[in-house]
Amino acid sequence: MSKQNLALTGFMGTGKTTIGARIAEKTGSRFIDTDQEIMRLTGRTIPEIFRQDGEAAFRNWEKQVIRSLSDQTGLVIATGGGAILDPENRERLLRGHLVVCLYADPAVIEQRIGQDGSRPLAQGWRDRLAQRQAIYDQLPYQIDTSSKTPDEIAEEVIRLWQSYP
Repeated sequence: MSKQNLALTGFMGTGKTTIGARIAEKTGSRFIDTDQEIMRLTGRTIPEIFRQDGEAAFRNWEKQVIRSLSDQTGLVIATGGGAILDPENRERLLRGHLVVCLYADPAVIEQRIGQDGSRPLAQGWRDRLAQRQAIYDQLPYQIDTSSKTPDEIAEEVIRLWQSYP
């Protein structure tokens, strides 16, 4: 596989964690989910961080994790849906990483996230998606996860990663 990291981004419910884990398994790469890494470092869940410290504190943790991962190679990284919105994160990820934006039809997102209480930003998600869409649309590699299986998507991303310089 490429020595470059593969970073999956996109809105919540598009399959970043599921697809990232499959890609890592298929390629023998190390998989890092930035949300899981933040929970490991803080010893708290994402909802706890949001509730106790607020979104700004969470975003600072996210930036620290992305900064540390940018110094490594050959990783499969699943970012939180808002990570790419931060200009520093976006610049770090787009420099030296293959960044693939996963997206899905809003009806599919609705079905996937449902009443998931572990997602602090799930309430009002349609407005949040609309606010973020312009940044997601700027990313050069886009894959629709609405009607493909996780394995089909993983294989598509792997082919792209293998051909990436």
